[in-house]
Amino acid sequence: MTQINAYLTFAGNCREAMSFYRECLGGRLTIQTMGELGGAAKLPAAIRKIVVQATLVSESLVLMGSDMVGEGGLIKGNTVSLMLHCNSEGEARNCYRKLAAGGLATHPLRSNFQGRLFGMLTDRYGHQWLLRCNTIDNSHQTLINNKNQGK
Repeated sequence: MTQINAYLTFAGNCREAMSFYRECLGGRLTIQTMGELGGAAKLPAAIRKIVVQATLVSESLVLMGSDMVGEGGLIKGNTVSLMLHCNSEGEARNCYRKLAAGGLATHPLRSNFQGRLFGMLTDRYGHQWLLRCNTIDNSHQTLINNKNQGK
């Protein structure tokens, strides 16, 4: 594991909040919206403005956030998650399995729209975890590609 970061969830005001944090804490802010994803032209304008991920980075800080709220909405306990950046697919799968034990695997680890391995879970203590790995084992990616192509 290289890094663990706080991940904040907002109800439509992620851009505003993260811009505020940048003013307070400094750093470089990047924001990705639904409109920047593939196929977004078909979405209503209001949906295209939703922040998928915002990241504020400085020498000593990485703060991440999103407007992507689950079906249950924002409730006490789900507005802050821990984002675990893993160095390998094996490490990500091992951490996911261990953290999910006795908890709830809400989004199994799989390749996301950016080609990264991503998954979400709530551990046995009620804390939400987001796991991410930038590199995916080629054999696993081949299986995903074959499945997507109907092979």
